Amino acid sequence: MDFQLTQQQRELQEAARHFARRELPDLARAMEADDFPVPADMLRRFGEMGFLGVNLPQEYGGLGLGHVEALLVLEEFARISNAVAFPVFEALTGPVRTIERFGSEEMKAQVLPRVIRGEAIVAVSMSEPDAGTALTDLTTRARRDGADLLVSGTKRWTSGGGHSDYYVTYCRMDDAPGAKGIGAVLIEKDMAGITFGPREELMGFRGIPTADITLDDVRVPAGNVIVDAGGFGRLMSAFGLERCGNATQSLGLAAAALEQALSYTQEREAFGKPIVDFQAVQMKLAEMAMKVDAARLLIHRAAANAARNESGLPSVYESSTAKCFANEIVREVAALGMQVMGGYGYHKDYGMEQRLRDAYAWGIAGGAIDVQKTNIAAAMIGRRFDQRR
Repeated sequence: MDFQLTQQQRELQEAARHFARRELPDLARAMEADDFPVPADMLRRFGEMGFLGVNLPQEYGGLGLGHVEALLVLEEFARISNAVAFPVFEALTGPVRTIERFGSEEMKAQVLPRVIRGEAIVAVSMSEPDAGTALTDLTTRARRDGADLLVSGTKRWTSGGGHSDYYVTYCRMDDAPGAKGIGAVLIEKDMAGITFGPREELMGFRGIPTADITLDDVRVPAGNVIVDAGGFGRLMSAFGLERCGNATQSLGLAAAALEQALSYTQEREAFGKPIVDFQAVQMKLAEMAMKVDAARLLIHRAAANAARNESGLPSVYESSTAKCFANEIVREVAALGMQVMGGYGYHKDYGMEQRLRDAYAWGIAGGAIDVQKTNIAAAMIGRRFDQRR
């Protein structure tokens, strides 16, 4: 057991930190103010630097490194903002990994190099108006029509909706009930029959476009099937890494809040001395640091142990524990950061209030906090709980 990073990991972390802090703060503030996604030219720079292929195979242009390395990079971007980090999150831990793991060789050769070069973005389209946490209630349907499929339905809460180039779309592939009939297909943005709703106005997540998707007999080639009916469990297995990415987005926010709070409390004076000299402030800083460190350890444990699992992915128990804890502490840490900064923490020009708004999203996205707790309990007991009875 070694809690130190290797020299290669430290060098990668430092490269990501240097790039993110030099190139992204002004862009992040503009994205927050005007609610636009990472521009195409910057996305290509991400690709040129290797940040979109850290743990993707070398044969497609990736670096072929491990999940810990990918999360080190993601944390550095998330410290600047979740919006500038979002393409990195999608590429290294999100739907791109579903394609890499389950897609055909032709699909991987088509999509992965474009993502790694920063030329394309992949989103996941799962939730529906009546199917969110109860995902197996989804009704979007893919029916066979000759050699193709016709996909119809409505998707909600698609992060990247209307902006991303590809959509890993969960749908019902046959008449089998519940999870047995569910699979996933890859839908391309310019296919006929796909329309996008207006941009959602959210509490946070500015710079991360979110929209409904309406699918009206979208003709999808059979080669775009990622997982056929009966493969729902396989699709869910890939979520172990997505949970770690979600948790790392939370961690990045919390770590940045701690860093700013430490700096501010040493500079700000009250009653003739820096406010860090007051014990009440010291207690808050210590609480923030404990939570940030604990979250990072849980996330890195899940990612490091993935290599020992047959799937090569983090376990449900470890990834759910990491996500649940990080999702909870980021809200607490950002709130403490706001408190120690006083009026400056509440002011839009200083970034802390944005972290608090964004902090609440991650405990909803990718499986709510309470859902993670049922996952943890199920993993400890060794059986799933039927929430329908």
